[in-house]
Amino acid sequence: MLETIDVNAELSKKDYQKLVESIDVRLGECQRAIREAGIPVIIVFEGWEAAGKGTAIGRLLQHLDPRGYKVHLIKPANEEELLRPPMWRFWNCLPSDGAMGIFEGSWYRHVLQDRVKKLLGKREWESAYERARTFERQLTDDGAVILKFWLHITQQEQAKRFKKLEKDPALAWKVKKEDWRQHKAYAKYLRAVEDMLRETSTANAPWTVVPTHCDRYASAQIAQTLLAAMSAALDAHGKAKAAPPPQPVAQAKRMDSVLDRVDLSRTVPRAEYERLMPKLQLELRRLEHLIYIKRIPVVIMYEGWDAAGKGGNIKRLTHELDRRGVEVISIAAPEGEEKRHHYLWRFWRHVPKAGHITIFDRSWYGRVLVERVEGFAAPAEWQRAYREINEFEAELTSFGAVLVKFWVHLSGEEQLKRFELRQEIPYKQWKLTEEDWRNREKWQDYYLAVSDMIEKTSTLHAPWTIIEGNDKRHARLKAIRTVNAAVANALKKR
Repeated sequence: MLETIDVNAELSKKDYQKLVESIDVRLGECQRAIREAGIPVIIVFEGWEAAGKGTAIGRLLQHLDPRGYKVHLIKPANEEELLRPPMWRFWNCLPSDGAMGIFEGSWYRHVLQDRVKKLLGKREWESAYERARTFERQLTDDGAVILKFWLHITQQEQAKRFKKLEKDPALAWKVKKEDWRQHKAYAKYLRAVEDMLRETSTANAPWTVVPTHCDRYASAQIAQTLLAAMSAALDAHGKAKAAPPPQPVAQAKRMDSVLDRVDLSRTVPRAEYERLMPKLQLELRRLEHLIYIKRIPVVIMYEGWDAAGKGGNIKRLTHELDRRGVEVISIAAPEGEEKRHHYLWRFWRHVPKAGHITIFDRSWYGRVLVERVEGFAAPAEWQRAYREINEFEAELTSFGAVLVKFWVHLSGEEQLKRFELRQEIPYKQWKLTEEDWRNREKWQDYYLAVSDMIEKTSTLHAPWTIIEGNDKRHARLKAIRTVNAAVANALKKR
């Protein structure tokens, strides 16, 4: 593959200047249009050491408004980053809608290097490439533009550049012993690079190989590729905006649902509850210390009907925990920067580091619940979210996280009873809003959405636990028992 690249391709200074004059104006126009359209652009620069990544980025940025981009220099993961799933740090670097994120190095660099050094086996680097494809597809499905450049030079040219840098006292530091070791293993890296390009060049996020023996030629190719990609994205955006709005997908009534089989008559006597709950809380505290030692992250997620008792359940769950290792995230409608990113972005930001616990009061499932029912997400968006959510949860659990998902279920009659009680008790009135009453009017729509959610996203690695919520004591005991069992099972495997 790379052997077919014309590394001797050149562009004269005169032709380059003429081309730059045209591209400069057009790139500026496209960048402004991209910002107005709210299209995020992600540009990845990978390549051989001394291939000129810094030069290529510098020349490209000369055409762009610096207020509209941010450059990320990707180094080996630090201690904080190693305590979270591999893609966590890249989700945190993503540009908002209308902005550009430029990456020198990326989610590919460590995989390539560790593969050649045999620090990763075939199954591991294949999994890493699958993560990369998934990450990129999720972003482009949401409207992002992704460009990936591999800057290519021959082994002979690389040696020539290393020696030139070493002769200059001001630049010699750039060439390290590791660079020469990689240079000697050029053939091994070449095979791995070609494999990477084949495995991860997709229609939505293709690789462009750029020969950089002539930096003018390289700069022109990069600028023209970016211009073409942004123009195509703007054209597609214009057509989508002009098209009639998508019609709601008719949802057939289910003949049966997992919710229909829930036994809401289950109760626990007060005396039994008061005897068991303190013991279970202390056991969870003991387990919390063990997961810290073993560096196991725990994610606990609550969904459920309004007034189902999620808040009280979380309060009992955290009662004896060391709060330095626990964070409770209350999820409301996205605001500000959250609305200008992929919907999973705000949840990736709160992924706990290994050894800590994060509890979500509502979650990423809003995409297939409230956003689906209320029409905040288009049918295509919430329908593909089932796959995206399963992929997100698979990344968490493959990293070793314990993931516990609760749907707190209760009957319509019990919900009405709790609503009315909240109206009567002054210190509980704040809990009841007009939105709660509106949601209740759409009970059947939510019932269908919940049924689909549980069916499509209950997996072996991330199963749903339905909590019978009509009796709060039963619900609280079942939740803490489930968490304790899940954490204890993970500890047994370590």
